[in-house]
Amino acid sequence: VTGAAGQIGSALVPFLRERYGADRVLATDLRALPGPLTAEGPHRRLDCLDPEALDEAVSDHRPQVIYHLAALLSAVAEEDPSRSYRVNMDGLVHVLEVARERGCAVFVPSSIAAFGPTSPRDETPQETIQRPTTIYGVTKVAGELLSDYYHSRYGLDVRGLRFPGLISPGTLPGGGTTDYAVEIFHRALSEGRYTCFLRPDTQLDFMYMPDAVRAAVELMEADGTKLAYRNAYNVTAMQITPEGLGEAVRRHIPGFRMDYDVDPLRQRIADSWPRRLDDSAARAEWGWEPFYDLEAMTAHMVEALSETALPEGRYGHAP
Repeated sequence: VTGAAGQIGSALVPFLRERYGADRVLATDLRALPGPLTAEGPHRRLDCLDPEALDEAVSDHRPQVIYHLAALLSAVAEEDPSRSYRVNMDGLVHVLEVARERGCAVFVPSSIAAFGPTSPRDETPQETIQRPTTIYGVTKVAGELLSDYYHSRYGLDVRGLRFPGLISPGTLPGGGTTDYAVEIFHRALSEGRYTCFLRPDTQLDFMYMPDAVRAAVELMEADGTKLAYRNAYNVTAMQITPEGLGEAVRRHIPGFRMDYDVDPLRQRIADSWPRRLDDSAARAEWGWEPFYDLEAMTAHMVEALSETALPEGRYGHAP
């Protein structure tokens, strides 16, 4: 797993280790890995922009699958587009190349950011126009096409999902446009109020992290002969607005107050993304189905963060 210290990686690594055995999952990241990931299985520092180091890690560990999660997210990517392109694209090319040479399958996450303002915003189809207006979205579309190319040109088993906004108790946000949906829980528990950077009526697709990591693994375990798309499947679980999420949080934390101070950059990004994805292809081809809706997710988030709260008001890793 590359990018194992990130929001998805810190949840995916424990899931994979429980499923396949702790010693069979190598956690890698350019940053320092959190304690649980280093204590419970193999790990190493790895920069995916260094192809020799990447090849050495794959040669040493001999994985069957590489989950390539290392990337810069939407809002952060806009601050340094050239660096974002290098990290998101060169890193992917290096992973695809080493996988081709070493005979690994690859999971490549895409995003709702791969769509743009000219894409249908409601029931966004699996196949439709994709003209994103962010560098993050550009790299995701290019990554989807590159993954398809490596499959058709070299027969490489590359699969992926277009993730919606992801909500998780395990890590703090990392610079995404949907970060408010994680921040709100931390602020609600520590301060009783939250100031959101998106308009109250901004509707976007979301998924709870346990569903997201399960979806990734189920896709990689699926019978490849039954996959028509293989790569960049739309997946979603719920549609949320800041106002609606605030109301859901208030049902568990009475007195919670929601304020708004709209960030023009992140609002512009959110307005270019779908309001609701059509994920019927994923449901039909490999049986995708979410477990968590808004109410179940909210209840679990509040419980998990309450149990892991530290005296200083910071939060550790949820079970």
